[in-house]
Order: sequence, then structure tokens, then C-alpha cells
Amino acid sequence: MANDWLFLFPEKVRVLLSGLPAPLLAKLEEIRVREGRPLEINYSGRYHFLCESGSLTQHPAEAYKPSREDTHRLLDLISNHSLYTMEEELRKGFITIPGGHRIGLSGRTVLSGGGVEHLRDITGFNVRIARELPGIADSVLPYLVERGRQRILHTLILSPPQHGKTTLLRDLARQISAGSPEGSRPGLKVGIVDERSEIAGSRRGIPAFDVGPRTDILDGCPKAEGMMMMIRSLSPEVLVADEIGRHEDAEAVTEALHAGISVVATAHGKEVAELARRPGLGGLLEHRMFERYVILHRTEAGLTFRILDGQKRGLLLITPEEQQGGERRA
Repeated sequence: MANDWLFLFPEKVRVLLSGLPAPLLAKLEEIRVREGRPLEINYSGRYHFLCESGSLTQHPAEAYKPSREDTHRLLDLISNHSLYTMEEELRKGFITIPGGHRIGLSGRTVLSGGGVEHLRDITGFNVRIARELPGIADSVLPYLVERGRQRILHTLILSPPQHGKTTLLRDLARQISAGSPEGSRPGLKVGIVDERSEIAGSRRGIPAFDVGPRTDILDGCPKAEGMMMMIRSLSPEVLVADEIGRHEDAEAVTEALHAGISVVATAHGKEVAELARRPGLGGLLEHRMFERYVILHRTEAGLTFRILDGQKRGLLLITPEEQQGGERRA
């Protein structure tokens, strides 16, 4: 159902959101609910506060301010009336709900042994709306395929948060799994390690998004452990993972590459040079484990894709306008 995520919200907030124009509602990326503070929405890299009248404003004082009843009801709804069953999610600071929508939480942390044991007095929610955009990878995928062998090149996708990494990754998984419509590129076995349940949006093991007909998913599984499980038991030809960065992730990626499995993954960052300074990813870059880098950049017109080879040399720049037709060299 379109916009089924609206039913996450308590009635007052749901009514305000439902009153937004349909084109704007279709572009919403984040809804931030903070108890006693202005209700905020984000779309296309812009933010506005939402007034009680349903209009948008840039002035916080004019915005609707969710009440304690609103935030308590929201927490009740997203936890399916059973908060104690979500202790692990609360420890991580977010809840992923059916459909792949992720809800970041803020409140008071309870510490134990120097680490976060629990989150209580939750009064802030960042609801990130997950959407699938079939075809967004059309202009990128041809540059990630090794000519002649039809092998997917080891690829790292990077951008700052909210620039579309996961959406692109999801469509790449779908297209790699399905193969090309005309049959020139066969479908491959794809394994998705979906630690935050955002790529496939699985519910009881069934993906909410189309991730391809030859795709296996490990839902809610830590990336490093999941990649090793996939290698040992599911014989993927391509491994897909979102937001790698830890030492364990790098070790699992290395193991996959040595096993002859292609890896397509994402990481936070604006440029490849940033990643080289990170303890987890630096070794992968130093040893040129990745054969392609796809750098996403959001503009007013849409997403720009910049593709580099394994030596970080520019191969291609695809602008939003060029996605409708040709491309040009970087």
C-alpha cells in the first residue's frame, strides 16, 4: 500500500502528514518527531517545519509541537505494543520496521560496563522512509561488469548519509540477480547481508522490496558474520552489504574476494581519499581490493554518479540530465 508508513504515527501527526500535497508526500525522506519541539520534515535535501494548520514554515515557533501523548503513542505503535521485546534495537539506537523504514531514537542512555545497555525516556524519533526506485542503477551497472567474463567488479559505493546509497545498492542487487532483459547478461546468485533490514525490508524473512529472483537474504545479521555465513553455506556469486567500515567487515570482504566472490558494498564518505584514513577500510584501499568506486552526489536536479576505477582514476560522470540519455567522460 502506498504511504503505508503513515500508520506509524499517532493520529494528530498522521493527519498533518496526510494533508501534505501528494507530490511532496511521495518525496518525503525523513520525519523528525521531538517531544515539545517543532515537527520537522525533510525531502530532496530540504527541510521544513509543519504547522498545525498543515502548512510548511521555516520558523520553528510556528510549527506544531508533538506532545508527550504523541511520542508515547508513537513509541507504542513502532514497537507493536511490546517495547520489552525490542531491547536489542533500543541498545543500537534504532528500530527497523516492516518495509525497511528505519527509526532513529534519542533519549536517556543507561550504561553498563562502559557501554550502552538500554535507551529510556525516548522523546526523539527520526523516521527515515525507505523507497525502491527500479531503474536507478541502469546507467551505472554497465560500468561495474567486466567485459567478456560477465563478472561483477568489486565495487564500493560512497556518499554522505541520505544521498541514496542504499536505494542504488538495492536496485543493483535486483538487476544483477535478474540479469538483463534481453539475455545478454545472465542473472547471478546474489547474497544480501541486511544488518539493518533496510536493503530488502524483510518481514518474517520475506523481502518487501524486489531484490531479484536469485537473491538470498540474511536479515538482521551483523555484516561480517553474515558475509562469512554466506560464503560457507549459500555459494553466492555476488555479496551485497550496506555501510561497511569496521575491521571485521574488511576481513570478511577480503575473505570473499579471495574466494572469488564479487562484493558490492557501501560506505559513508564524500571522497575515496577519506576512506583511506579509516582503520577498517584503509587496508582494502591500500591493496586495491575494489575495482570500481561509485561516488554519489545530490544536486537540485537529482543524483550525480561519478565512477572511478581501482586506481581511483575517473572513468565517468553521469549527471541527472544524462541519465535520460547519454553519458560523458569524467
